[in-house]
Amino acid sequence: MTEMEEAEAQLSELDLLVSMFPGENELVVNDQLALAELKDCIEKRTTEGRSSKVYFTLNMNLDISKEATVVFSLACILPFKYPTVLPEITVRSVVLSRSQQTQLNSDLTSYLQTNCLGDVCILNATEWVREHGSGYVSRDIAPDPVSGSTVPPGDLILTRLWIYSHHIYNKYKRKNILEWAKELSLSGFSMPGKPGVVCVEGPQSACEEFWSRLRKLNWKRILVRHREDIPLDGANAEMERQRKFSTFEEKVFSVNGARGNHMDFGQLYQFLNANRCGEVFQMLFGVEGQ
Repeated sequence: MTEMEEAEAQLSELDLLVSMFPGENELVVNDQLALAELKDCIEKRTTEGRSSKVYFTLNMNLDISKEATVVFSLACILPFKYPTVLPEITVRSVVLSRSQQTQLNSDLTSYLQTNCLGDVCILNATEWVREHGSGYVSRDIAPDPVSGSTVPPGDLILTRLWIYSHHIYNKYKRKNILEWAKELSLSGFSMPGKPGVVCVEGPQSACEEFWSRLRKLNWKRILVRHREDIPLDGANAEMERQRKFSTFEEKVFSVNGARGNHMDFGQLYQFLNANRCGEVFQMLFGVEGQ
């Protein structure tokens, strides 16, 4: 399969998935720029200029019992040579412990290697998860009598999202970011300017709600550059110990640039290091921090 055929297969499969998962939050394209690059390459009949892998998330409701329905999310990254090589798929759910999630993803990969190597396979992966996903969930999970949600006993997930935006200037967006983080009990920070950075951490469902709201605003470009999901064995005290930030705040470092809209990246790197997450700098910007 040529590079152009691989690119065309990726776009064709994504179009199919969009038609099969039409709900507002069923299929979420995490990097719109990568998708635009893919379409541009196909239109120009050349794969030169592709710099980002297509990255999207599929959210599916699974019935794990007569009383309980939970969301299973498939985070899918398509390597440039997919479908010649397998996609990178990570299945997550709040009802899965760390060991259950690891086993599910290992078994899914084995299934795809045996049955789908060389062919588009995201749809096969969703069907496999629909059929087998509930089998990895502890049998003692029951819906909460108040909220109706399902939470595995003694198991919480702390999620940390590192969000990159082309720029954050608008005062209303900046206000929304602060108010939503407070409302959802999230810690972290936002850095306005060009580029803009937002980090939120807290319960998985709260982080996903924050991202769902944020991405609906009008952006030139915004994406989750890095995501961390940390299963916790214990109560809220363990979650608080795993947080990198104690509160949520807007961080404005020394500005520079012709419009005074570029933050001092050196100060940002020092701030990240002080909060035990300096390694994220390279994930956000593609260069090592100094």
